[in-house]
Amino acid sequence: MRCRPGVRSLRVRLVLFTTLVLGAVCVTMALTTVLVQRARLLDELDQRVRDAAARSQGGAHYRAGSDTDLGFLGEQGQPAGTVAARVAGGRVTVAEVVAGGGARQRLTAAQRAALAGIPADGTLRTRTVPGLGTYRVTVVGGDGADVLAALPMAAVQDTVHRLVVTETVIAAAGLAVAGCAGAVVIRRQLRPLGRVAATAAAVARAPLDRGAVTGLVRVPAGDTDPGTEAGQVGAALNHLIDSVESALAQRQRSEDRMRRFLADASHELRTPLASIAGYAELMHRGAARIEPELAWRRVSAQSARMTGLVEDLLLLARLDEGRPLEAVDVDLATLVAEAVWDARAAGAGHDWRLALRLDEPATVTGDPARLTQVVANLLANARAHTPAGTRVTVAVESTRACRVVRVRDDGPGVPPALLPAVFERFTRADASRARGTAGGGTGLGLAIAAAITRAHGGRIEVASEPGWTEFTVTLPGVAGGGGGGGGGSP
Repeated sequence: MRCRPGVRSLRVRLVLFTTLVLGAVCVTMALTTVLVQRARLLDELDQRVRDAAARSQGGAHYRAGSDTDLGFLGEQGQPAGTVAARVAGGRVTVAEVVAGGGARQRLTAAQRAALAGIPADGTLRTRTVPGLGTYRVTVVGGDGADVLAALPMAAVQDTVHRLVVTETVIAAAGLAVAGCAGAVVIRRQLRPLGRVAATAAAVARAPLDRGAVTGLVRVPAGDTDPGTEAGQVGAALNHLIDSVESALAQRQRSEDRMRRFLADASHELRTPLASIAGYAELMHRGAARIEPELAWRRVSAQSARMTGLVEDLLLLARLDEGRPLEAVDVDLATLVAEAVWDARAAGAGHDWRLALRLDEPATVTGDPARLTQVVANLLANARAHTPAGTRVTVAVESTRACRVVRVRDDGPGVPPALLPAVFERFTRADASRARGTAGGGTGLGLAIAAAITRAHGGRIEVASEPGWTEFTVTLPGVAGGGGGGGGGSP
């Protein structure tokens, strides 16, 4: 895989940085080696200069002669290039150099001038003698004679020069090898980062702003090792992609529900509006076959149906916005009992039963009107979708932790395909649970019950199989609330 420009730039910078660091280390080591070696060679040369000065001084002492006598240079042991001189008052009176083959050569005035002015304190100094090169020089005092001795630095300089060249060649070769090796290693180490960047680029090119977004690419599992920095980045990117995909899927589901909701609401409102418009047109034309009283009754019925639908939609909207509900202590047992009596009056063809199982007072904090609506909607749902003669048992259970209302019937059951969406808006039962009534519901009753339950901090669940269906509403209890106990049936 080819690296993206950003990764390539990072790789180049890393290689350059590594090379510079290695170069600095090599230069430091080379300079240290050269300086140490030069110091050692100079120490050896200085010791030889002192030895030569001592021999020259001894020769001058035992060979009494004029102040221009340098016969001691002929003594054995004087190396080629050795310079010896007699010094008087800081002025070089005579100076000779040992040439090749042991021959002695007298220095010129200019060469002697280069050696003048050195105090006779035995200190080593560096002087450049024209025609001879650079020397290490010292002057020592004697019995009436000051002697100068000097040895050339050419050997030291040549050795240092060769050492510098050698260190430079070795350092350059080492840097080249280290740079190539570093480039290979860094390139290999950055490959996972390149794949992570490619994954991020692929996700960025995906059409995230529209439609269902699924199947986004992920960083390969081999590039998500938490033990490496690149692996941590890959794992974090995969987690981010999972979150983005989940959020987009949720957004798509929300949009689908909203479109379905608008379509269903439009359909529900269109039917009564069409009926009202039709009757109004007939009344306007004064059609003889339509009695005004009947037309008004139909218009009023359709208006009431449309008003109820709009009120249900407004209630759901308020609950979605999280508007606060009334919060008072409510005796859930009494509320459910009254709802069962109302259901028995509305559906005399069913067998209604009430059971109270109260270990604690059945008190909850909430809006009594809305809680009544929850129970009434569940009972209306059981009445509307089960045949006559069906037994509907409503149980109220109270424990220290919660209050539970169960609505159970022995009707045909909810179709399995409908169970996941039973609390969604405009969901209608299959024909297998319908009684064949002419007027159907709006499909908002269970959605309203679920929304009100959630607004009270509770939850609502459903379980069903052929011949049995049970809705369960669980609400948080109130400690110390009033209530009752016992059981029975109305």
